[in-house]
Amino acid sequence: MTFLGHVIRFIVAALVLMLVGFIVPQFSIGGFWSAVFLALVISALAWIVEGIFGKRVTPFGRGIVGFLASAAVIWIAQFIVGDVTVTWLGAILAALAIGIIDLFIPVSTPYEAGRRNGGHHDR
Repeated sequence: MTFLGHVIRFIVAALVLMLVGFIVPQFSIGGFWSAVFLALVISALAWIVEGIFGKRVTPFGRGIVGFLASAAVIWIAQFIVGDVTVTWLGAILAALAIGIIDLFIPVSTPYEAGRRNGGHHDR
């Protein structure tokens, strides 16, 4: 994937996060740039979690463990990104909303896209 493709992917992820911030109670994002930075932080945290615990425990994993890992990553990200406020309930609801939105508009991080291609990144 080209640099422009990665930029577009993060912009779409930021827009999804802003939409989730609008519809999910106890989850708020201060603005577009906070949402972009939040998308970058969530991607980095997911990469770290997958590196330590493996694919099944990542936000991209299936099942309840992946869902809870996604909520935890969202909750932890608020301490890194300014203008983001999330409660535990807000993180759980945001993980659910992002999962539902992802069914219709798949938004994967560049790292996840490479993992889906068998470890080979798009060129």
